[in-house]
Amino acid sequence: MEVVFVHGALVRDGQWWWQPTATLLEERTGVRSRSVALPSCGETGERGGLEADAVALRAVLDEVGDAVLVGHSYGGTVIAEAGRHAAVRHLVLVSSYLPDVGQAQAQIMADEPDPVAVVDAGDGLVAVDGYDSARFGARFLQDAADAVQRAAWERVTTQSIAALGTPTTDAGWRGVDSIYLVCTADRSTSIGLQREHAGRASRSVDLATGHHPFITRPDLVVEVLAPLVT
Repeated sequence: MEVVFVHGALVRDGQWWWQPTATLLEERTGVRSRSVALPSCGETGERGGLEADAVALRAVLDEVGDAVLVGHSYGGTVIAEAGRHAAVRHLVLVSSYLPDVGQAQAQIMADEPDPVAVVDAGDGLVAVDGYDSARFGARFLQDAADAVQRAAWERVTTQSIAALGTPTTDAGWRGVDSIYLVCTADRSTSIGLQREHAGRASRSVDLATGHHPFITRPDLVVEVLAPLVT
């Protein structure tokens, strides 16, 4: 068994975001994990949109045997677009999305009361708008140390607008056992939207954390993952 992590929008270096939980998970269970490099975030040398991200995910899953697939935020949309894969035994969605066919990430976020502002960065890319390290930390990692917030800000990047605006053509979460982790102190994704998507999962668990519990409370995330991988 292996854990495969798909990170969220507008960031790079997925392994850094995942590492606190990955380390603790391996210490407690011996199970290793990896993070998918997303073309839309410029992690593979070639830019692409949602479809390219889904291809990258499927390529990683082709390399593993049994897998628990973890999607954070936009990562759930990538999982949906990638479709069913024989390696996937369980899904874990962290403040994420289980979109129906035909839903784009931008559409999902359209009715949020305080959506994350983005700006045209040129060349078909978008970037977060109105943030610096302190503002980013206060919204996305308010429960993390200042040094962690700064390190996270260094990994914020541009992303292909096609990743956010392209409707999904599949719903890879259907028919797969899934757990949704509702982050009840999340200042990014509203509780209402989380509850809506959690209702499509097999079951859900509330975590009293911000948007990134795999960084701030890896112990809670490992409590969920450990029974799935052992």
